[in-house]
Amino acid sequence: MPKPVTPQDMFDAWQKMVNPSAYPLQSFMFPMPDAKEIEKKIAELETVEHWLRANINMIQLSVKTLQYQLAMLKGGEKAMDSLKKSAEERGKPEPEAAPDPATWAWNLMAQAVKAPAASEPASSPRKKPRHSPKR
Repeated sequence: MPKPVTPQDMFDAWQKMVNPSAYPLQSFMFPMPDAKEIEKKIAELETVEHWLRANINMIQLSVKTLQYQLAMLKGGEKAMDSLKKSAEERGKPEPEAAPDPATWAWNLMAQAVKAPAASEPASSPRKKPRHSPKR
């Protein structure tokens, strides 16, 4: 009568079939790492990490740029609304022409500077400096 086949016998037969060079099966499935290979893999992964961080920074810059453009557009809309309101106060239904996009902010600041100067009474005496400038 033949000897019964044990699980260990089956494993040994399978190991000899898969790995005839008598190395343990673990080294076949999980080879021992080489130090140079590990260093190479670390360098590759660090390169990928730097590349991904650069992409993240570019995406964040794009988002900030779009937010800035949106704020500028909203500011332009506010300026157009103030121009329409001032035109309605003067009795004109609409401004004669659309403001020049290059100078609308300058004109808006100039109007803001003129507004406090116009609100001062003309008869108010201006104070003279106490000391005359030395020559």
